[in-house]
Amino acid sequence: MESSVIKLPASLANPPENEYVKEVWRDYYTCLVSREMSLAARKEVLSGKAKFGIVGDGKEVAQVAMARAFKLGDFRSGYYRDQTFVLAKGLVTIEEYFAQIYADPVNDTHTLGRQMSSHFATPFIDDDGAVLDLKNRYNISADMAPTGGQVARAMGHALASKLFKQSVFEGAENLTRNGEEVSFCTIGDSSTSEGAFWETLNAAAVLKVPLAVAVWDDGYGISVPTNMQTVKGSISRALEGFLLDDNNEGIRIYVVKGWDYVSLVETFEKAIAKCRQTQTPCLIHVHEITQPQGHSTSGSHERYKSAERLLFEKEMDCIRKMGEWMLEVGLAQQEDLDQMREQAKAEVKLKKDIAWNNASKQSDDAKAFVMGLHTAHHVAIPALFDEVMKSSQHFAYAEILDLVKKYYIELVSSNSPLVEPISQWLRTRREADAHVYDTHLYAEGKNSYHHLPVEPLKKPNDDTKIPGHQLLNQYFDLAFGHNPRLLAFGEDVGHIGDVNQGFSGLQSKYGDHRIFDCGIREWTIVGQAIGLAQRGFRPIAEIQYLDYLPYAMSPLMDDLATIRYRSGGKQSAPVIVRTRGHRLEGMWHAGSPMGLMLTSMPGIFILVPRDMTRAIGFYNTLLAGQDPAIIVECLNGYRIRESMIDNMLEFKLELGKPEILSHGHDITVVTYGSCVRIAQQALSILSSLDISIELIDAQTLQPFDKHGIILDSLKNTNKIIFMDEDVPGGASAYMMQLILERDKGFEYLESQPRTLTAKSHRTPYGTNGDYFTKPQSTDLVTLAYQMMKEINPSKYNMDIEILEK
Repeated sequence: MESSVIKLPASLANPPENEYVKEVWRDYYTCLVSREMSLAARKEVLSGKAKFGIVGDGKEVAQVAMARAFKLGDFRSGYYRDQTFVLAKGLVTIEEYFAQIYADPVNDTHTLGRQMSSHFATPFIDDDGAVLDLKNRYNISADMAPTGGQVARAMGHALASKLFKQSVFEGAENLTRNGEEVSFCTIGDSSTSEGAFWETLNAAAVLKVPLAVAVWDDGYGISVPTNMQTVKGSISRALEGFLLDDNNEGIRIYVVKGWDYVSLVETFEKAIAKCRQTQTPCLIHVHEITQPQGHSTSGSHERYKSAERLLFEKEMDCIRKMGEWMLEVGLAQQEDLDQMREQAKAEVKLKKDIAWNNASKQSDDAKAFVMGLHTAHHVAIPALFDEVMKSSQHFAYAEILDLVKKYYIELVSSNSPLVEPISQWLRTRREADAHVYDTHLYAEGKNSYHHLPVEPLKKPNDDTKIPGHQLLNQYFDLAFGHNPRLLAFGEDVGHIGDVNQGFSGLQSKYGDHRIFDCGIREWTIVGQAIGLAQRGFRPIAEIQYLDYLPYAMSPLMDDLATIRYRSGGKQSAPVIVRTRGHRLEGMWHAGSPMGLMLTSMPGIFILVPRDMTRAIGFYNTLLAGQDPAIIVECLNGYRIRESMIDNMLEFKLELGKPEILSHGHDITVVTYGSCVRIAQQALSILSSLDISIELIDAQTLQPFDKHGIILDSLKNTNKIIFMDEDVPGGASAYMMQLILERDKGFEYLESQPRTLTAKSHRTPYGTNGDYFTKPQSTDLVTLAYQMMKEINPSKYNMDIEILEK
C-alpha cells in the first residue's frame, strides 16, 4: 500500500528539494493530517454521525518516528491509538479511517465495520486461506480493545523470528527474511499495570526474542494519574530489574520525550536496529506525551486535569514542538507550516465527506426503497416514517430497517399491495445483512470444517493394545516427522515430555526449538501460540490442566476466538490448545468447565474425545484445517489400553459428528469425554432392568451434531438425557438447547428431557469427593429408571429414589 502513504501537497509554495528536508516535511504533514483526523472524528461523534471515537492525537510525532524503523516483514501488535503509524506506512487511507468511524462494512477494509475507530489489520491470508508473502509486507496483526491483550501475541511474532533465525523451516520462503523481523508492540502506559504485560516481558526476556515494546505515556489512564498506577511513577524505572546485564540477561530500556522529534527518530532507529541485530527485547518508554482531546469522546479531560497540566498539554504539544524545531534549525518558514496545516485540514475534510457519503449509501438506499414503494403504489407514506423522511438528522440503516419491519407487521393482516414487495425486500436484506455481519467466524468455502477430509480408522490384524499415553507418543512422533512447522510447548512439555508422557523423548529427537518448556504462564502460552500461528507455524500449545484454562481466558476469548471475525477474514491463527480435564483428583484437577468455554469462545472448536484414539483423529483433522481448537483429553484415560492404529497420520474424524456407541429404543443418552465410560458401565445394569439405552458420544461440542444424529435418535426413543460433569446449566444445558430448540427436538418428546451433571460445588479431593459430586453409573441408572417409571409405573415399580444422592 505504498501508494497510500501520505504525500506532501503539490500546491505547496516552497517545496523542499533536499531529501532529508522532504522526509521531515512529510513526517510533519503526516502528523498534521492525523491530528485533523482526530479532531474531525470527535466532531463526527458529537454530531451524531458516529457512535464513539477513540483517537491517537498527541502521539503523532512518536509514531512517525517509529514508522521510520518499521521494515518490510516486521509485525505490529498494537492498540487503538496508532492511527499515525499506519498512516505513515500507507496502511490506511483517510477515507478508510473515517469508514471505520462510521462503521461502514463496505469501505472499512480493516475490520468490515466490525470494530470501533483505530483498529487495524492487514491481510495475512488470501481468499483461499493460503498465507501471503509476509516477508514483503508491513504486517499489522488485528487490533483489539482489551487493554494489554496484544502483548502476548506480539511475543509470539517475535518468537517466530527467533525460530526462523535458528533453523531453516521447509516452505517458509515467503514468511521470513532469515529471522530478521522485529515484532513491534505498542501499549498505553496505564495498561502496563495489566498482568499480561509483565508476564510477556518476563517471557520475552527469558526466550531472548526480538520484541520491541513502545509505551505511550501521556500521564493518565483515563482519569487516573501514572503515580497511582505504577510504582515510582514510571514504567521504565519500575522495570529496572529487567535491565540487560553483563551476562546478556534482560531487556534494553530506552526513555525519550514524546515531543522531541530528533530524539525520537534517533531512539527508535537505535533501539530497533539493536533489537533486530541481537534479538534482545527492548522497551521504549515515550513519556511527556499529551492528549489534546482527552481519553475519548465519552468525556472531557478538563474534569480531572489541573490547570497546570492543561497548560502543559497545550505548550508541549508534539506537533507544535516539532514545528518550532523546524523553524529553529531553518528547515521551514512559518508560512510553510501554515500552508501545510491548511492543506491538511482541506484534505481531511474532503476525504471525510467522501467517506460519509459512501457510508450513508446503505441507509439512503433503504430510504429510497420506502419512498419508491409508496410512489409506485400511489400510497401515502405512513406517519411511522415521518421523522426519517423529513428530519435532517441521519438515521442508521438498522433504524430504517426496523421501521420497515414494524410497518410490515401493521400491514400483514391487510390486503395492502405493499405486503409482497416489503416481504421480498426484507428477505433480500436478511441474506445480505447476514453476509455482512455473520461471516468469518470460522474458515469458509473449501476451507470450512464442513469440507475437511475424513479417513476411517484402521487397526492392525492382531489388535495389539498399549496405554493411551504411548499411543499419543507414537502419533506425535510421526506428526513431527511429517510436518516441519509443527511446534509443541507448555509447562513440562519439553524435557520430560509432558506430565502424562505424550511427548516423551521427542524433544531430543526433534530439537528444543520445536518441542520446548514454558514457565507457569498460561496467558502467554496461548498468546505466543497465536503469534506463531499467524506467522505460518502450527503450534500445539499445552495448558497442563483444564482447571488452569481460566488464566488464559482473555487471549482465548478476546483474541484467538475473534481474529478471523474481527479482521473480516483477512487473518487466522490455527492454534491447537491441548489440555486434559474432567475427572481425576482434587478441586483443581477434576474440573470440566465446558459451559464456560462454550459461551465465551465462539470461533474456537471445542473437542472432547473419549479416548486417545479419538484425540489422534481430531489432531489430524485440525492440522488439515485452518481453525483454532481446544482438545480436552481425558485426564483419567492415559493408562487405559487402546488398540494400535495402522493409519496414524491419515486417520481423521469428522468435526460435529456424534458417534452412536450402543443402539437402543427407550432413552437416548448423550454424553462425552470421561462420562462415556461411566455411561457404558450403566448399560448392562439398565438392560437387566429391561431399559434399552441408545448411547451417543457427542465427540465435539463446537461444532455440535451438524447431521442431526441425536435428533434422529430422539425421534426413535422420545426420551433424552444429557449427561456430563460440568455444573448444572453448563454444557448439558447447551446440548439440550441445540437439540430441542435448534433441531426442534421438542416435537418428539413424550417426557421431560433431563440433564445429569456434577454438583454446583468444586469436586472435593478423594474417591468419596468424586462419588458425591460427579455423575456415577448408578446415578444414570436412577435417572433413566425414574423416566421409565413415569411412563409405565406398573412395570417400573422399584423404589428407585432411595438411590439418589
